[in-house]
Amino acid sequence: MKGIIFTEFLELVEEKFGLSMVDTIINESELESQGIYTSVGTYEFSEMLQLITHLSKNTNISVDDLLLVYAEHLFAALINMHPNIVEHYKDPMDLVASIENHIHVEVKKIYPEAQLPTFEIQEKNSDSMKIIYKSDKALYMLCKGLMTETFKLFKTPVNIEFYKLNELGTEVRFDISYA
Repeated sequence: MKGIIFTEFLELVEEKFGLSMVDTIINESELESQGIYTSVGTYEFSEMLQLITHLSKNTNISVDDLLLVYAEHLFAALINMHPNIVEHYKDPMDLVASIENHIHVEVKKIYPEAQLPTFEIQEKNSDSMKIIYKSDKALYMLCKGLMTETFKLFKTPVNIEFYKLNELGTEVRFDISYA
């Protein structure tokens, strides 16, 4: 997993819960990196799982809810770093539909070894879309949050429902429609 995901996560934790919480979750985790991350480095996904699990335990906030909060933070950081990616789009539905064939292509240019989820559009029309998310990391709530933030960026109300296609959440269908 790319380091930017870790550095932004720890920045969020410091922002929302304080530097002592960052120290706490790092110290409670068994991290090969010892909690030292660079945005361009690559780290084991298991480290992120440990950090977010310990944050959940220490804050009594569910991992799913933490991932939604993190999505808000991460989206803002990514837009700030790469504003040109979204300027090609006038419609949030088109932007979300372009994840696989545009956004991820651009990400791979910057981070060639990035392990990205896949998105397969099942159905799309002018006001709704069904899209399948696949990832062995099962971060579908982070994905939902990033999609929600996309619609907020365009100031467009949206309904996003999700349905796990397997128990682990490694395959999830999102039904997206304008509110």
